[in-house]
Amino acid sequence: MKHFNSKELWLKQLSNTINNPHDLLTLLKLDNNIKLINNIKTKVSFSFRVPKIFVERMKLNDPNDPLLMQVLLNIKESRNFNKLTKKISLESNLVKFNLIHKYNNRVLILLNNSCAIHCRYCFRRDYLKDISNIKDNMDYIINYILQNKEINEIILSGGDPLMMRDKNIKVLISMLEKISHILILRIHTRLPIIIPSRITDDLCNILINSRFKIILVTHTNHANEINSSVIDSMNKLSKANVILLNQSVLLRNINNNANTLANLSIKLIQAGIIPYYIHLLDKINSNIHFLVTKTQANKIMKDLSNKVSGYLLPKLMYD
Repeated sequence: MKHFNSKELWLKQLSNTINNPHDLLTLLKLDNNIKLINNIKTKVSFSFRVPKIFVERMKLNDPNDPLLMQVLLNIKESRNFNKLTKKISLESNLVKFNLIHKYNNRVLILLNNSCAIHCRYCFRRDYLKDISNIKDNMDYIINYILQNKEINEIILSGGDPLMMRDKNIKVLISMLEKISHILILRIHTRLPIIIPSRITDDLCNILINSRFKIILVTHTNHANEINSSVIDSMNKLSKANVILLNQSVLLRNINNNANTLANLSIKLIQAGIIPYYIHLLDKINSNIHFLVTKTQANKIMKDLSNKVSGYLLPKLMYD
């Protein structure tokens, strides 16, 4: 049996994963719920994956638990919607050698195609498998950034960039630090919310010793995702001088009301995280059942503005 030391606790928790939706329903005492059982009778290309440490935050006997609804298979995923293509062509067509350069001052690097959890609303799910091994394209990426001196910020995304081990993150940051006109490193990740132990002492040391200004953008959709372990990990990052922001996705029947979002904003700020963005869903065929319309979103945001202070009001974003 492989031994995990304290520094690699997150790897142990990452491997302790539920890969069968029936097993999840059994754990949550929902295995007699006919509606849920019928909903998971669907074949989809995007596999089922939920770490048990995240399942522990779900409520027993609650078929409408907002964390469960983000990850549980739904037969609606297999439906086709004629107005949508099977892939997000806008973004996937921008990807070249793991690199997206959409705005003048920053580039986004897709480091990998893996995540700790498979969120059913994911808009990249259809082309994640097409993302190349970052090692094969680093020469291209470095040369491209060197030649475009208007770029001062690099965004690490994926998949999830923190699926990389600390030693590999250190090597990557060291490479990027050699590019003199890069000042800011932004990391977009859901992993510290799902598995808080991912924020290791080694990772914090790497970030605090970098010459970059580090911004970590978490992905949290509901207040129930934030527990004491998440707060402890965010405190470690704050002590490492990392700026903490959050982005959410507006999801039907999960967080599409002002009270739920107000609770989320308050829980985020208690964890030291500024609510930054809330996105309208990037639509693909398999996630349209999560859709909240622009009209509905604008109404929700107006209601939210009456419930929280301005610094707790995220920006509504959509393409």
